[in-house]
Amino acid sequence: MDQTSKSLEKFFYYLKIEKNYSPLTLSSYASDLRRFRRFLENVSLEEADLVFFRRYLAHLNEKGFSKRTVARHVATLRTYYRFLVREGFVKKNPLMLLSTPKLQKKLPMVLDEGEIQRLLESPEDDLSGRRDRALLETIYSTGMRVSELVGLDVHGIDFIGGVCRVLGKGKKERLCPIGGQALRAIRRYLEARRQSKDADAKPLFLNHSRHNRGSRLTTRSVRRVVDEYIEKTCRRENVSPHTLRHSFATHLLNRGADLRSVQELLGHENLSTTQIYTHVSTTRLKEAYAKAHPRA
Repeated sequence: MDQTSKSLEKFFYYLKIEKNYSPLTLSSYASDLRRFRRFLENVSLEEADLVFFRRYLAHLNEKGFSKRTVARHVATLRTYYRFLVREGFVKKNPLMLLSTPKLQKKLPMVLDEGEIQRLLESPEDDLSGRRDRALLETIYSTGMRVSELVGLDVHGIDFIGGVCRVLGKGKKERLCPIGGQALRAIRRYLEARRQSKDADAKPLFLNHSRHNRGSRLTTRSVRRVVDEYIEKTCRRENVSPHTLRHSFATHLLNRGADLRSVQELLGHENLSTTQIYTHVSTTRLKEAYAKAHPRA
């Protein structure tokens, strides 16, 4: 086994075992590093200097990758080379001097409260409709990621305490407050499930189609559910399950929640990640301006 193969094997063991990265994140790292390894050809990890990495970025740009994708590649390589230095595979990290492409900040799309209400009230009252209502209510009530939503189990919902147990990024567990309307929607869904063959199933949100009946819903299935009801209610483009998470955060800020609390609710490690929502919550900013400015 050559040095690069050995280092990659150890690196992915480190990401999986020590960092607890999700399969999706590991797949992203693997894709970036496969492309980098092809570009390396006969150049060793130690020989790859700053000039080499600038050529690599130029190569990615020539291939038509967006600035965001190039920035992700740089982030992957920075993590990889920090590991290489720590483990003694290379003596220095040339990426310390490499600048990341500047990204234009994209403001997240947000639905207004009226659109949210129409969306939540649109499912039918049959088994699948009750599941979809519970699913939509849960995303908007908690602001959780779709990967967290599909991982929910029935026993993870505390109906008395008004919280649910969520397994977030890096397999970190947290307790998430969940509102009364979402809990009522979940209860109604579970009541309907008791009349079916899936009464004792462990996952909270199940597939009720003929082919995959009783299996846990996937993130792709959740996307299809959201797409279906968005099409029915507000006909906006580029709305995803993540839009409900964005709406959750923005509506909290608009109604006076502080940024630190929203950070905790979203499960963000860094406050800077949450701060993008301050640019979206213009309603609250306008109200504060109207109250405070002498010439407003």
